[in-house]
Amino acid sequence: MNSGGGGVEVERAFIGAGCNRIVNNVSFGACDLVAFGSQNAVAIFCPKTAQILTTLPGHKAVVNCTQWLPSNKYAFKAKQLEKHFLLSGDAEGIIILWELSLKDGKWKHVLQVPQPHKKGVTCITGIMVSKTDAIFASTSSDSTVFVWEMILPSIVGGDCKLSCLESLFVGSKPMVALSLAKLPGNTEHIVLAMGGLDNKVHLYYWERTGKFIRACELKGHTDWIRSLDFSLPICTNSKIDSLLLVSSSQDRSIRIWKMALHSTPANPKVPYRKEEIGLTSYIEGPVLVAGSSSYQISLESLLIGHEDWVYSVEWQPPSSASAEENTCYQPQSILSASMDKTMMIWQPERTTGIWMNVVTVGELSHCALGFYGGHWSPGGDSILAHGYGGSFHLWKNVGVNFDNWQPQKVPSGHYAAVTDIAWARSSEYILSVSHDQTSRVFAPWENEACPSDKYSWHEIARPQVHGHDINCVTIIKGKGNQRFVSGADEKVARVFEAPLSFLKTLNHATRQNSSFPEGLQEDIQILGANMSALGLSQKPIYAQAANEAPERNGTDGLDTLETIPDAVPIVLTEPPIEEQLVWHTLWPETHKLYGHGNELFSLCCDHGGKLVASSCKAQSASIAEIWLWQVGSWKAVGRLQSHSLTVTQMEFSHDDSYLLAVSRDRQFSVFSIKRTGMEEVSYQLVARQEAHKRIIWTCSWNPFGHEFATGSRDKTVKIWAVEEGSSVKQLLTLPQFSSSVTALSWVGCDSPRNDGFLAVGMESGLIELWSLSGRKTDDGRTVIPGISAALAMRLDPFMCHVSTVHRLAWRNSEKSGNCRTMQLASCGADHCVRMFEVIVE
Repeated sequence: MNSGGGGVEVERAFIGAGCNRIVNNVSFGACDLVAFGSQNAVAIFCPKTAQILTTLPGHKAVVNCTQWLPSNKYAFKAKQLEKHFLLSGDAEGIIILWELSLKDGKWKHVLQVPQPHKKGVTCITGIMVSKTDAIFASTSSDSTVFVWEMILPSIVGGDCKLSCLESLFVGSKPMVALSLAKLPGNTEHIVLAMGGLDNKVHLYYWERTGKFIRACELKGHTDWIRSLDFSLPICTNSKIDSLLLVSSSQDRSIRIWKMALHSTPANPKVPYRKEEIGLTSYIEGPVLVAGSSSYQISLESLLIGHEDWVYSVEWQPPSSASAEENTCYQPQSILSASMDKTMMIWQPERTTGIWMNVVTVGELSHCALGFYGGHWSPGGDSILAHGYGGSFHLWKNVGVNFDNWQPQKVPSGHYAAVTDIAWARSSEYILSVSHDQTSRVFAPWENEACPSDKYSWHEIARPQVHGHDINCVTIIKGKGNQRFVSGADEKVARVFEAPLSFLKTLNHATRQNSSFPEGLQEDIQILGANMSALGLSQKPIYAQAANEAPERNGTDGLDTLETIPDAVPIVLTEPPIEEQLVWHTLWPETHKLYGHGNELFSLCCDHGGKLVASSCKAQSASIAEIWLWQVGSWKAVGRLQSHSLTVTQMEFSHDDSYLLAVSRDRQFSVFSIKRTGMEEVSYQLVARQEAHKRIIWTCSWNPFGHEFATGSRDKTVKIWAVEEGSSVKQLLTLPQFSSSVTALSWVGCDSPRNDGFLAVGMESGLIELWSLSGRKTDDGRTVIPGISAALAMRLDPFMCHVSTVHRLAWRNSEKSGNCRTMQLASCGADHCVRMFEVIVE
């Protein structure tokens, strides 16, 4: 981490992010960590703690697929490894290799695969041939399959050697699923299976010295093949003589193919006769000839049970207890995940050998479309799915002598760009809104089980699930201090109020009663909210109604659009899982604010929580006006005209006497705001100035005075002062940044060394902290005209966003007066909400 000598340290406190809605995007490694793509970043999460540990920057396009080396299948061989590797492929055909050191948990960008695909990478598969030798294959929409050999360094600090073994072109229809395995009987031979849009499974084999040779193809599926997975070699009569391949398709079926080693030398002219025909091997397929060995392929089983496309199938990894050095017992158990919102575990019956579905788990949410993939944990005791809503679902088998799969906590977050964040008035949580059409509440949850780690952040509510992309949010004063206004790609701003169930949940999370005063329960009659049919207005559920029997959704209920099942508002005593968040944590909408001519773009509230300002997308002066709304009565009490294009951000000064607005027209405006009565506000334009050469994206006030900063696409940050309430003077221009400045947040700091920090977020995703100081007089007051700025910290790219930072927000630390540790929240186009712990020495 680079420091500018400001005596500042920054630690990562939390990352919230959703998973890209892409098949093959998730990989469960032998190291018990999960990798997934979140926009252009590769995110790593730990299932044990349900926390995202880090994100890896490097891709310029959406990450489509990830693959661990070794994968969960080879966990039994990976015990002694100090380093694990990860491959990630993106929508521009680039594949990057990463290295994780298990000792210190540090990540390293090792290399970019030199020959990129011409289109997006759709699948990567790999196997470890030995401790230092790996083979991986990648396929792409450009219809090519590349196979690579990677020699890993045998000494610490050595280089990886990469060589392209083969470039295969199967036909004009792209392959989307791959699997590699060693052939039994002859460890020098590798078999590659590929399947895709031509509905066939193509098999190739490779000798150490030669090329990949097309062996045969397996027909049977009637739609695209979406997933392939080889088992480990199977032992029968103490001989390793067969291999199983499982395939799944959009035809809703799963097929298991058996490749059995011939005991006689291969002679394709002599048909091979089986000694015994069993029930489970009733269809003979082609013979695969690899060098001097040949393998009879037969259809072992056809599994039918899913009601929609089966996106993934995976063999259960061998349990470590049964693992020996070279051979191991792999359970006859397959996990499948489908768009029918279920995952199933299939196993053969002991007596007949017929494969049956033995476990079904699924998602009950009404708004999810299904699962894009399912994965075993390395120990085989947990199964992980990722779904349409960018969400993860994890079940663990907690039964001792019987199967008992129970849902577990997982990380969660937005699955599209996060456009705005706001801290709660009393700083207990942060609220974020996104183009995934949801707003989410993240809060620190005190951790009983692990006292060393006092709390961990989790998503505890999803107040708004909407029918439009949400662009902006501001938290206002309300009952229990919990109300917010959000603006979306519609001309209406909407007001939401926290229900009783949320306030009680917040108490459980923080273990304190400050946010939930006595007597409040009688005041708040709303328990929660119901989703509307079209996802626009959320209707309240009242306390008295909740006690009545909910008969209207019974058998006699009318089957109309409105009969989405009722939510059951619940008080959460531990961090919720996806189904609870989607269904039971909505907030009721209490008001709509009509007035703007276009989609809402920005919102802000004064520090007293009494006045809200809003702006919308605009290309004319009449549309670009700023509206002021009185909190409570929700009357429009002002229409401020100054700009000719969209007002991109607004902020009230900390004494609420000024409103600052910046715009796409490269100008800022400062308005003086005065309350002239209970519901009347007078306002006057103090100054308007063209401040930058390009769009001004962001602004922030000095918490201790009437100075403010503006940040622009011209890569500059300028600091200004309002003088005697009548004019604005420029004080300082910070040195030019490496990228457009898109987010600013100024925090006060009562320290002899400086007056505060300005956090600067850029289009590149990087974040810098600048310490600002002015000359001090004898009585300790700051005389700002002598202000100076110094770079205090340039955050490590591995901690930052990987694309545009949309908003930065310091936690309100006025209560504690503590300048030693502060918290900074950020959100960005990389789908992430991030929290940093800033420690000032």
